[in-house]
Amino acid sequence: MTAGFDIHIIGGGLAGSEAAWQLAEAGLRVRLSEMRGGGGSTPAHETDALAEMVCSNSFRSDDADNNAVGLLHQEMRALGSLIMRCADRHRVPAGSALAVDRTAFAQEVTGVIGSQRNIMVVRERVDALPDHPAIVATGPLTGSNLADAIAAETGQDALAFFDAIAPIVHRDSIDMDVAWMAARWDKGGKDYVNCPMTKEQYLAFHQGLLDGEKTDFREWEKDTPYFEGCMPIEVMAERGVDTLRFGPMKPVGLDNPRTGRWPHAVVQLRQDNALGTLWNMVGFQTKLKHGEQVRLFRTIPGLENAEFARLGGLHRNTFINSPKLLDETLRLRAAPHIRFAGQITGCEGYVESAAIGLLAGRFAAAELAGRTLAPPPLTTALGALLCHITGGAAADNYQPMNVNFGLFPPVEGKRKADRKAAYTARAREALATWLNNIVPSAQAGVLAIEDAEPVSA
Repeated sequence: MTAGFDIHIIGGGLAGSEAAWQLAEAGLRVRLSEMRGGGGSTPAHETDALAEMVCSNSFRSDDADNNAVGLLHQEMRALGSLIMRCADRHRVPAGSALAVDRTAFAQEVTGVIGSQRNIMVVRERVDALPDHPAIVATGPLTGSNLADAIAAETGQDALAFFDAIAPIVHRDSIDMDVAWMAARWDKGGKDYVNCPMTKEQYLAFHQGLLDGEKTDFREWEKDTPYFEGCMPIEVMAERGVDTLRFGPMKPVGLDNPRTGRWPHAVVQLRQDNALGTLWNMVGFQTKLKHGEQVRLFRTIPGLENAEFARLGGLHRNTFINSPKLLDETLRLRAAPHIRFAGQITGCEGYVESAAIGLLAGRFAAAELAGRTLAPPPLTTALGALLCHITGGAAADNYQPMNVNFGLFPPVEGKRKADRKAAYTARAREALATWLNNIVPSAQAGVLAIEDAEPVSA
């Protein structure tokens, strides 16, 4: 092994932090390289904290019985996930979703990683692939030099897409004489601020999105596609006048207490920090110029005097063609001492990124101990996501993907209404069997599956 450490992790985001934690808890010495704070930066990050959440504070649904991402949460808790532990400790109201105070969350991950005696955090930029055991978890904002090194090693061009960031509003600048608090269908409590729009207001807003001045693309960016799961709101508007009303501005299930009816459209805001002072405009990722954002978003009823803690933005994401380049344990086929983890593999979402980091750490820990860890079963959320990345998806048109039940083998003989429960029941049984069979060195931090429930903050 390299003097001073057993394995090198490049990137201190959610995937890299989770991988480092899993390896360190297995007794291995980790060098964790993070360029922020060491002379490097990205177009989207604002701090030097590990596991900083950039475009949203949500881990999405926490319903482990009826939702694939909620099931993934539960499976990660069962494997002793640091990211899930910190998320549970810093959760903020979000209905049935798991959203976090992103600042407190990142600070805790940074503190826990920094105090783990087997992890050495080094603030440095890495521009080349190492010749020693390593996990590349540099995320969708991989530095250009390292991206070039990856392309040179694999012989494949990196794929790329644009990702947009939603604005954040100061809570005390929202007019609650117009807006009201509720969750859709009253599910999970009154956790969202809802700003209603009439048909006339919506049509004017829609036209404003079409006419608003957008961020200019550089020449090399012009042919880069958007990821469908994080589409800028003005791009959705271009797809039709009602597209937004069936997407982030959907009014269904939201009774305006002042009228007793559903509005024509609704803008929702979700709590972004534990104090409740900052609120995220849900689904309002945008590439509008900043001045245009302020002007247009202040036409939304209830946001006429909105003060913005952060305006929306746009950055270019990159990911590798994982089905072609990686084996079933995330090793680079051309250089098996290197694994990839997180969003650079083409998984999409904070939870999915951390989950793949967890698996990369577990696989590497077993390999360094001279053992083999079989991938989790395809019928689990972890296994389904991993399989999609490492071969289940078609390499010719590979695109980022969130975990969903469409990645699981189908269940047979179930009514449509019963399928989700069948997927989750089957997954829990399969994960429990896998946990009972994995080698002892890979079990560090494992909880019993029945105990893998959210931890109260």
